[in-house]
Amino acid sequence: MRYYLIAGEPSGDLHASRLMKALKVHDPRAEFRYFGGDLMAAEGGTLVKHYRELAYMGFIPVLLHLPTILRNMKMCKEDVKNWHPDVVILVDYPGFNLDIAKFVKAQAICPVFYYIAPKIWAWKEYRIKAIRRDVDELFSILPFEVEFFEQKHHFPIHYVGNPTMNEVEEFLATETPFDIIPDSSKKIIAILAGSRQQEIKDNLPAMVEVARAYPQYQFVVAAAPGIEQTYYDKFVKDTDVLVVRNQTYALLRSAHAALVTSGTATLETCLFNVPQVVCYETPLPLVAGWVRRRMLHVKYVSLVNLIANREVVPELVADTFSVENIKTELAKILDGDGRRKMLDGYAEVRHILSEKNAPDFAAQTIYQLLNNQPL
Repeated sequence: MRYYLIAGEPSGDLHASRLMKALKVHDPRAEFRYFGGDLMAAEGGTLVKHYRELAYMGFIPVLLHLPTILRNMKMCKEDVKNWHPDVVILVDYPGFNLDIAKFVKAQAICPVFYYIAPKIWAWKEYRIKAIRRDVDELFSILPFEVEFFEQKHHFPIHYVGNPTMNEVEEFLATETPFDIIPDSSKKIIAILAGSRQQEIKDNLPAMVEVARAYPQYQFVVAAAPGIEQTYYDKFVKDTDVLVVRNQTYALLRSAHAALVTSGTATLETCLFNVPQVVCYETPLPLVAGWVRRRMLHVKYVSLVNLIANREVVPELVADTFSVENIKTELAKILDGDGRRKMLDGYAEVRHILSEKNAPDFAAQTIYQLLNNQPL
């Protein structure tokens, strides 16, 4: 079968690549064409456009790059139509992907499957209308989404387990080394400051400032794919903070604690059993804090707290984000009761997540649906 996948950011590239690998097991004749990244390219097929040319975040960057975004959308639609896939598989990235879904459905090109459901439970819940109209099958990797989609909106979904849990478990079974730290006597505090330049610009300066208050620890930044070293250098110069590339999991396995920008990284850090402080600065923090409290449909921003449905990790977001608050929360988890309490919460999160092999289960379900086989 011919599979057209669209992933618009690093996490989507990772999850889509693993789905492609699993699809090849269930469908040895699988052909792939995609918007994605290097990990997807490693699985074969044709990379039409790299996600680096798609990933714009925030109102102003999107506005400034609107002509490029529109050109990419037009190109993607024409490419899908000309290739005649058996299915289009969308991977998160709803701003772009829901527009593609609308086109594919209107043109009756093929079924539209959505792997990693858009997080409309947090923001833009009205998108359920587009999903209901344009998406044939929806695949979720978060257990609490089942109730949201099926009970609240009466839209059936497939919960396939969480691929991040599988990815971490597989890594922990390896012996991948992390041995670049010059002073092995210092415990490591990992810094995961986001995957986009705007996130890094907003969050990393405060995280580096916190590092100055803890000279007895070695702070190490995990560089995001596609972000040049020179971009990090301007934030860490004249400090003892190190930057590593392509070693995020090895860093987390070696870390004593972490400062993490909200996103998938919060769940990854939890699954590595590393106590963390979630830090997310926004422009106009007082306004953003007001908007968050009154307009977001969820109480939390980190996946750890959302899955547990309670505060397991502290969230310093918008008007609560400050160097002093980060230092205070970090001190609580370096040892003692605060650290033990958080690790107990992590165990609860791992228990809630399914033991399913998410990519394999999703691939099997996709293949069976396309071939009208019973699930």
